[in-house]
Amino acid sequence: MPLLGNFCLLFSLALAVYCFGAGIVALLQRNPASNRLGETARRAGIGTFITVTGAALALVWAALNNDFSVAYIHDHTNRALPIPYKLAALWSGQEGSLLFWSWLLAGYGFVLRLRHKVDKRLFAYSSVVLAGIQIFFLLIVNMSANPFGIMDRVSADGNGLNPLLQYPEMVIHPPMLYLGWVGFSVPFAFALGALIMKYPGEKWISITRRWTMVTWLFLTCGILLGMHWSYAVLGWGGYWMWDPVENASILPWLTGTAFLHSVMMQEKRGMMKTWNVWLVFTTFMLSILGTFLTRSGVVSSVHSFAESNIGTWFVGDPTRFIPGFLPIVLLVCLFFYIKNRRHLKAENKLEALVSRESSFMFNNLLLLAACFAVLWGTLFPIISEWVKGQKIAVGLPFFNNVNLPAGLFLLFLTALGPLLAWRKTSWASIRKNFAIPAAFSVLTIIVLMALGMRPWVDAAHFYALTAFALGMLVITTITLEFIRGGRVLQGKLHANLLASMLHLLRRNTRRYGGYIVHFGVAVIFIGFAGSAFDKDTEQPLAPGQKMQIGDYILVSQDATIDDNANYKSYATTLDVYKGGKKIANLYPELRTFHISGRPDNEGQPDHIVANHSTFKEDLYVIYASPTQERVPVIKAMVKPLVVWVWIGWLVVVLGTVVALVPNAAPLRSPVAVAVSAPVFESKEMHPAGAVK
Repeated sequence: MPLLGNFCLLFSLALAVYCFGAGIVALLQRNPASNRLGETARRAGIGTFITVTGAALALVWAALNNDFSVAYIHDHTNRALPIPYKLAALWSGQEGSLLFWSWLLAGYGFVLRLRHKVDKRLFAYSSVVLAGIQIFFLLIVNMSANPFGIMDRVSADGNGLNPLLQYPEMVIHPPMLYLGWVGFSVPFAFALGALIMKYPGEKWISITRRWTMVTWLFLTCGILLGMHWSYAVLGWGGYWMWDPVENASILPWLTGTAFLHSVMMQEKRGMMKTWNVWLVFTTFMLSILGTFLTRSGVVSSVHSFAESNIGTWFVGDPTRFIPGFLPIVLLVCLFFYIKNRRHLKAENKLEALVSRESSFMFNNLLLLAACFAVLWGTLFPIISEWVKGQKIAVGLPFFNNVNLPAGLFLLFLTALGPLLAWRKTSWASIRKNFAIPAAFSVLTIIVLMALGMRPWVDAAHFYALTAFALGMLVITTITLEFIRGGRVLQGKLHANLLASMLHLLRRNTRRYGGYIVHFGVAVIFIGFAGSAFDKDTEQPLAPGQKMQIGDYILVSQDATIDDNANYKSYATTLDVYKGGKKIANLYPELRTFHISGRPDNEGQPDHIVANHSTFKEDLYVIYASPTQERVPVIKAMVKPLVVWVWIGWLVVVLGTVVALVPNAAPLRSPVAVAVSAPVFESKEMHPAGAVK
């Protein structure tokens, strides 16, 4: 099987090189022969997917059949590992994850090349660009990070999978992230191809936007699952610590979000063409950077499960004049931008500060400012090592102090955006449509301060109160947008308001799906705000003893120690009381996974968190450690509003799916109209809900 895997990888590289070379020759020669040559290049690209799939299947087969002659399988699996986690071995280490990257890229290329008839020349350029990216990753897995390396001496068992990865969500989380990272290669290929060929019109933008939305959705799901994994497995009570690998996932998400907003200005007004092209380029390069940070070991991270010396492939080695992939990509983008920049000249200019266009511009600037701050904080240890010879990491305060204000201002723009019209909006219109949301926001502040929030004393209370107020502002604004639009349709449909709003959503899925996404973002910020009121305590808790945190009393019933082929388990059973009434049983557990060859046969501990979750708060309990007398040390936390973070993310996912659905057919009036009278089947809606 290793022999088959190596053959598939080599054959894949040959096919990718042919697709790239023959594709370029076909694009340079416009004659019937070149068309046939271009077709063979397209088919070679399709063949690359088949051969890379063969290599991936060979690695999975080796994992499922415990073929420990393969070094990668020995290092990342063992006999006792459950089958789903043996499948996860495909992406749990450096070599496998790079093969997985190559396979997903080949899959995206396969879909693109099957759809080549949409626009043959644009898709041909995009196919060549994807083939160039494919060559890079196939060179790595063939020459530097081959997953089919053979052991000098075959062991009876393997080292097993990293304990932190042995969690159900980790079978889904990395593939989702990689589908997002890899997927941004397709918008990049379209953008670079369109720039090279000076593509006329905005059709390529429409194609790119849909691909970007799909990949952005995958990346969003990956980030959500990663946050929940961090909350449920790492046992620290949080879901985002500005870890370098977490940051690697959020960087392309921020620039991709900026593109999805500003692309509407190009479609509607022919503006920000240069800006949009560079947003796509930057998003792709940040995706490559994320892969580099995750798998190279250049930064220290609890989420990084591989260390290697493959960094030269990505960033090069200036001391030996070896170019890396990222500098090459940047130079190619700069060359074709400088060569064809006149093609990106804007058709219109910003006419008023108070307009839909200006809100998108401010939105983009804030997203890019946040992206730069996160990138700077992430790379600062590397930069400091270059300058001072030692790594200096920035802490949570840096990221929070920069991104909290930016996030809150973005939330304000999210509320204001739907009220603004294209080109120019009158202040009278803003005052009229902003009055009710502003009133609800002020009422929220009054109620929360009456309940005890003191923003002038505690900075955490200030940020939380601001988030609650702005969250209510967004929720009210979007709700009113649906109500206004629904009322306009009520008379035509002769239906109730709810049915009218549903029909409104189906008629303009992109716009109202976007509103649902913004609604979800507001809910997420409300969930974030709850962290200002966290509580925690820790103590040994022998059977029969109790501890209190907030309104909860935890009573220990028993403590057990078990051992199996995969791990040793320390567990306890807790009865939870609130207001004198038993409300739940919790079972926190501590596992230490067996590692072959270790003197104690035990490796990294893994906390199985016990969590009692309600819409108000989570009671979050972990088995921190056993004492020398084997008494469980229990750490308990009360985490207000955490569930709303997960609900908000799900709403964001739902809104994105809705925005991807094609619009329903236009509404036709059921009332007969005289032929001589002018008939209007539908009316254009003003962004604030008024009929134009």
